[in-house]
Amino acid sequence: MRIWAIANQKGGVGKTTTALCLARCLADLDHRVLLVDLDPHGSLSRAFGIPAEPPPKGTYDLFDGGKIADLARATPHPAIRLLAAQAGMATLERRSATQPGLGLSLHRALQEARADYDYALLDCPPTLSLLLVNALAACDRLIVPTQTDPLAVHGLEGMLRTAAMVERSRKRPLQRQILPTLYDRRTRSSHDTLERLQQLPDALVCPWPIPVDTRLRDAATLASHPRHLGGRGINAYRDALQWLLETQQPDAQEAAA
Repeated sequence: MRIWAIANQKGGVGKTTTALCLARCLADLDHRVLLVDLDPHGSLSRAFGIPAEPPPKGTYDLFDGGKIADLARATPHPAIRLLAAQAGMATLERRSATQPGLGLSLHRALQEARADYDYALLDCPPTLSLLLVNALAACDRLIVPTQTDPLAVHGLEGMLRTAAMVERSRKRPLQRQILPTLYDRRTRSSHDTLERLQQLPDALVCPWPIPVDTRLRDAATLASHPRHLGGRGINAYRDALQWLLETQQPDAQEAAA
């Protein structure tokens, strides 16, 4: 199983949309996909119609020893399963002060489920937190959706610093790649920001920016529509996924084979 964390320490850059669209595109290629909602606000879970109350079973339970096999739920797409978010996830920061080992809870749970999925996509919260650290400790690859706007580059720089810090701590490589989002080719700002992103050192930037597309704003449709989706936005995500697959580093098990 490949584990991709979709994260940025800035909100509004398209993390949940990216998680949904990449999951759909992977499933369309006959991959078994696990979506993990790590954001206490639960936007990904709400897209699948899961209410916040009563709290559903899901991601929070992993931190109490729960098993993905018992907690993942079906979605309208037969190849995609979901671990739902719960508001109680916001309390994990306090628990970590007295409960050592929480930072690896997600890693341990995903390792136990490796045989059940081809890909796990982690939709991360937009803050430096225990949940984000869990995702970075567990993942093989970090995908950073970054709005093509000058202010968004500051959030990207903070995210890359956090990734480097966690990489040193976990003592194994963390592949980092940037996915430009909300690209408006009509504006000079989008053009200039895309050029700036492509000049960043030590990170690969997807050559296929995700354009502004109103059809990508309806997360519920992206989540619930079981048939093939169209439009320039989802087509750009298909191109981005192809690039991600082509630039994917061998995982440890493949390298050892």
